[in-house]
Amino acid sequence: MQVYIQPPRHEWPQILKRPVFDVSDLYGRVSEVLGDIRSRGEAALREYTLKFDGVEIDLWEVTREEFELANRMIPGELKEAIRIAAENIRAFHASQIPDVTHIETMPGVVCWQKAVPVEKVGLYIPGGSAPLFSTVLMLAVPARLAGCGEIVLCTPPDKQGKVHPAILYAASLAGVTRVYKLGGIQAIGAMAYGVVTPKVDKVFGPGNQYVMAAKQLVGYSDVSIDMPAGPSEVAVMADESAVPSFVAADLLSQAEHGPDSQVILVLKGESLLKPVMDEVQRQLELLPRSGIAAKALENSRVVVLDDDGDMLDLINGYAPEHLIISMRNYSDIASRIQHAGSVFLGNYTPESAGDYASGTNHTLPTNGWARSYSGLNMDSFMKKITFQEITAEGLQNLGPVVETMAGAELLDAHRNAVSVRLKSIS
Repeated sequence: MQVYIQPPRHEWPQILKRPVFDVSDLYGRVSEVLGDIRSRGEAALREYTLKFDGVEIDLWEVTREEFELANRMIPGELKEAIRIAAENIRAFHASQIPDVTHIETMPGVVCWQKAVPVEKVGLYIPGGSAPLFSTVLMLAVPARLAGCGEIVLCTPPDKQGKVHPAILYAASLAGVTRVYKLGGIQAIGAMAYGVVTPKVDKVFGPGNQYVMAAKQLVGYSDVSIDMPAGPSEVAVMADESAVPSFVAADLLSQAEHGPDSQVILVLKGESLLKPVMDEVQRQLELLPRSGIAAKALENSRVVVLDDDGDMLDLINGYAPEHLIISMRNYSDIASRIQHAGSVFLGNYTPESAGDYASGTNHTLPTNGWARSYSGLNMDSFMKKITFQEITAEGLQNLGPVVETMAGAELLDAHRNAVSVRLKSIS
């Protein structure tokens, strides 16, 4: 990790720059694959699944027998952990379901808003080096709570054409409708165009740069998507009250996601600098994924500042996906955070708790998008429809206002839609 002691403000943007990778031809290549899937359908899916995943799939959809086998393969301890996590996620997200409130904006004019579920949603669960069954819960539990009619899940098959049993168990527990053995660009194309899977209305889920590019491309005209996303990241704010081993563990827990992940440590004073760095090195050597984490640490920074205000300005400027505040006055600091995806307070709140089981959602805006995007929540799976009802008395009160405004905009038909009604009740 690169260390900066009291850097001047004009250097902060360069210090906090995210890792940049050459994607000059990425969108062109992804667009070609998507176009091929759109035009050739299932035949293209088979070719790309063989090319990218190294396996031929005879039956795309996971069968009931495969679900039953997965259920038998999962250890009881893991089943119980997944069940508890699902209940916590359900409880937290259920609290977000909005009530319908009728508002009389003026006598005789009543307006209200109703949340209705997105009818068909597609969930993408990466395979790769780790089976992200926790993401199944984060996406499917709120989708089921929202009342989405069709919950389609795609995930890459292994070399034997199988889906990891923990993913299938979580999908069954969370209420996923159908699961398909599809990964990468081809999964996004299948759900966007309705090739072997139902055509969905909105696509959710993380993935590598190819998946993210595919989501953005289909999001232009075919389906909506949850949010722009990139490599995972965490920022930690710490003072002398923080525990060095805890801070190091938090940094490494995010660094092991991938070589393009980034961790930022902002220290108040230098007292923790050496203890934390020593702990990072000690714990890194013990990690099975130490090579991945070490690569991520090359893109990571430690910034030492003396003032709470400066620390806040730097963090708000960075807008981290995850933010851990390990400071004596963490409640006050947290109240002044403006830009972050999810915030973890105090020495005993690791970011991994939110990743798995505390109840909050771990699908969060990265790459600075926390400045304008929220993390996944119940609103992500719903759309809002407004309603209004106007009585004759209400139209007499409101009508002249509409007539005046429509006339000023030279929209005579708009004005007349009110005028003919007012004449009928005068």
